Formats: sequence, structure tokens, C-alpha cells
Amino acid sequence: MRKSFTVTSRTRESLLDITEHVEEVVHASGVTQGIIHVYVQGATAAIMIQENWDDSVQTDVVNFLRKIIPQGVWLHDQQDGNGDAHIKAGLVGPSETIPIIDGVLGLSRWQNLFLCDFDGPRAGRTVVCTVLSMGE
Repeated sequence: MRKSFTVTSRTRESLLDITEHVEEVVHASGVTQGIIHVYVQGATAAIMIQENWDDSVQTDVVNFLRKIIPQGVWLHDQQDGNGDAHIKAGLVGPSETIPIIDGVLGLSRWQNLFLCDFDGPRAGRTVVCTVLSMGE
């Protein structure tokens, strides 16, 4: 099964919790044992599993990436000013694969899935979820 949804970002750099959207896909699939692959379309966005309890972790991730990959110093910035966003997205990566265990995401208590937008704000980042059953 494959299903997509869109996410809106409101700032240039943000981690947006998409766990509930992905859980809805798992539930709709009816798969109880398998995997879900979560992929964001776009060269300046990424998917990350990160702590869900303390919002400061997401802020720390954004601040860390800003420090090691500053804006405005890359060759690509001459094209459209977002060279840093491409590098950040490439380092974090466009996807995550999570086990489905007994019909739910196999994340720990403190983990959630985040869409990382490094070139927002955007009205519609498309996330593609592909669910595979493990022969139940």
C-alpha cells in the first residue's frame, strides 16, 4: 500500500512532527507485521526520528545544523539562496523505515517521526508512505 500526505511549514527551518499522519497510514493499511517506509519529496527536506518529549531537542537539531552548515556561503546560493538547505537535507536523508509490530509503529516511547524542512515556509511538502506486509 502507498499513501501520501502533505505538510505545511511556517518557518525557514523546522522539524514538524508527522507521527500521527504515519500512524493513520499504518492503521488504514491493516498491516500488523511489516515495515513502513516514509519518504519526503524535495531536495531541501528530510525525515528524521527524534525525541518527542522535549521540544528543545528539535530546536537543538536546527541550531546545530545552522552552526555547521551556515546560510549564504555555498556556490549554489548564487542560484537561489538555499545551498545550506540542500546540504542539510542530504546529511539527514530523505527517508526512514520503521517496523510495524502488532499493528503499530515500532518506535520507542520517546521517538517520533519528523519532517525536517530546511527551505520553508512551504505550503505543501509531500510525504510518501509505503507499507509492506511481512506475510502475516
